[in-house]
Amino acid sequence: MVKRVRKANLDGMDATAIFSSQTFRNAMARVPTAVHIVTTDGPHGRGGMTASAVCPVTDAPPTLLICLNRASRTNRLIKANGVLAVNTLRAEQHELSRAFAGQRGLSMDGRFGEAEWTTLSGSSPILTDGFAAFDCRVTEIKDIGSHSVIFAEIITLKMDAGASALVYADRRYQPPAL
Repeated sequence: MVKRVRKANLDGMDATAIFSSQTFRNAMARVPTAVHIVTTDGPHGRGGMTASAVCPVTDAPPTLLICLNRASRTNRLIKANGVLAVNTLRAEQHELSRAFAGQRGLSMDGRFGEAEWTTLSGSSPILTDGFAAFDCRVTEIKDIGSHSVIFAEIITLKMDAGASALVYADRRYQPPAL
């Protein structure tokens, strides 16, 4: 699908830009982002998936925004369980990221078997050796296009001060920042 967007004329640039959905995805792939595994567990089951679309919303109450593909099993489980955890990965955990992205052909149990997990105040799995973890309850969900935008209030968090986060940009993992 081609979209037409009006924009300001900056330094002689065309006032109208035409781009496809693929062009948009290609441009966004260039933006560096931390890599996370979003998990859930509860009466409707356990699930997890790799996600890069995570950002803070506010610190009062502390809230994250997480975008997940609506077709994913983990999205459905988060909606049913009403809880999630955002596990930000350490720089060396790229294989775990691949596992939870479904790139290694593992079952969900196999994916969780690739690391050690615990819980904090909630039921969602928390990596014992991640860069940071945010244990959350879902407060609002808005379905937009192919994704759900999930607002989640942070109940508990933990951090590893001595690590570097795993970063993804240009469709590949990036070395830790110096």
